[in-house]
Amino acid sequence: MLETGRKQKSDIKGARLTALLLSVPTTSHTGGCLRMQISVKACARMRRGYILSTILSENKEEYKMIHLLLTVIYISFISLGLPDSLLGSAWPSMYQDFGVPVSYSGIIFFVISIGTVISSLQSDRLTRKLGAGRVTAVSVAMTAAALFGFSVSGSFWMLCLWAVPYGLGAGSVDAALNNYVALHFASRHMSWLHCMWGLGASIGPYIMGYTLTGWGSWNLGYRIISVMQLVLTAVIVMSLPLWRGKAQQDEESVPPQALTLGQIISLPGVKAVMVTFFCYCALEQTTGLWASSYLTLHKGVAPETAASFASLFFIGITVGRALSGFLTMKLSDSRMVRLGQGIIAAGIAAFLLPLGEYAALGGLILIGLGCAPIYPSIIHATPGHFGAERSQAIIGVQMASAYVGNCLMPPLFGLIANHIAVSLFPFYLLVILVLMVFMHETLLKKCKAGASQ
Repeated sequence: MLETGRKQKSDIKGARLTALLLSVPTTSHTGGCLRMQISVKACARMRRGYILSTILSENKEEYKMIHLLLTVIYISFISLGLPDSLLGSAWPSMYQDFGVPVSYSGIIFFVISIGTVISSLQSDRLTRKLGAGRVTAVSVAMTAAALFGFSVSGSFWMLCLWAVPYGLGAGSVDAALNNYVALHFASRHMSWLHCMWGLGASIGPYIMGYTLTGWGSWNLGYRIISVMQLVLTAVIVMSLPLWRGKAQQDEESVPPQALTLGQIISLPGVKAVMVTFFCYCALEQTTGLWASSYLTLHKGVAPETAASFASLFFIGITVGRALSGFLTMKLSDSRMVRLGQGIIAAGIAAFLLPLGEYAALGGLILIGLGCAPIYPSIIHATPGHFGAERSQAIIGVQMASAYVGNCLMPPLFGLIANHIAVSLFPFYLLVILVLMVFMHETLLKKCKAGASQ
C-alpha cells in the first residue's frame, strides 16, 4: 500500500527511533545495569529492543486503522454504484404511473447530470472547508434523501425536483473519494474500488427487479436503496476520526486558496486531460447505449443475443478492473491507459472486419475489457501529473468533463443513426478513440515538460 502521508509519518518515526537509539547511555551512568552485572552493551541492546518493539507496535496499530478506513471506502464505492442504474431499470414502470412519455427519462437524467457537473466543479472548495470524510458523509446523505424523495413522488415534476440533490450529492462524493484514494492509496486500489462500484451498479437493478416482481412496486426499490445509503452515512460519520488523521498529514501540501476554474484550465496539461476524460466517457456511454442496436440492425444478431452481450460489455468493465488491479503492480498508470486503448482498438476492428456476428460480439466484450483500466488509471495519475495540492480541483474538472461527455455524445450518435446510418457506429467509436489517444499522449508530454523545468 502506497500512501503519501504515511511515508512522512514513517520518516518521523524512523528519526525518532534513531534519536532514541543514539541517546542510549554508553558510559558509567548506567549504574543500575552494572549492579545487575550486565554490561553496558547488553543494557543498550535491551533498551534498543524495547524502543523498537514499541514503535513496531505503533506501526501495527496504524496499519489496522488504515485497513479499517480502506474497508469503509470499499463499502462506500459499492453503495455509490447501487442507485446509478435504478432509473433505467424502474422507468418502464414509472413512466406509466406518472402518465408521461417514455422519453421523459432523458429530462431526469439531464437534471441529475447538471447537478453532478456543478458539484464536481465545486468539490475543491467543499473539500477544503469540510474535509473528504465530511463531504462524503453529507453527499451520501443527500443521495439517500433524494432516493427517498423518488420513492414518495406523486408526479413527474417532483421527480425532477428530487433529481437536483441526487445530482449534487453524486458529483461531490465522486470527486472527493476519487481524489482521496489517488492521494493515499496505490493504483491497484483505485482499480478495485471502481470494480466495487460496478458491483453495486449491477446489484441495484436486481433489487429493483425483486421489488417489481414480488410487490409490483418500484417505490419500494428506491426506498430499500435509500435505507442502505443512510446506513452508509452512519458508517462514514463514525469513521470520521480516521479521515481526519489522514487529512492532518496532508495539510502542509494544500495551497491556502482554492483555484478558480480559469486558473485550473490554464495549467499545462489540464485541457488535454479534460478532453481525454470527455472522450473516454463518451466512448463508454455510447457503446453501452448503442451497441445492442448496432448488432441487431446492422449485423443481424438476434435482439435477445445482442441484449445479453450488451450486458457482458458492463461485466467486462467490472471484471477488467478487478484484473487491472493486479496488472498495476507491474505497469504504470500511463501504460495501463495505453493497454486499455489498444484493447479497445482491437474490439472496434472486430466490428469493422467482415468476420461474422460472433467476431462482432467478441469485439463488444473486448471494448468493455479495454475500458476497464482507463478511468481509474487517469484519476490515480492526477496527483503525479499536477501535484497533490492541485489534484482535488483538477479531478473535479475531470469529473465534470466526464459527465458532459456522457450527456452529449450518445444523443449525437442517435441523430447520426437516425438521419444517416447505424452502420457508422464503429467509425464513430474509432474517431473518439483516436482523439482520446492523441490527447492522452499530449497530456504526458506536457506534464513531462513541466516536470523538467
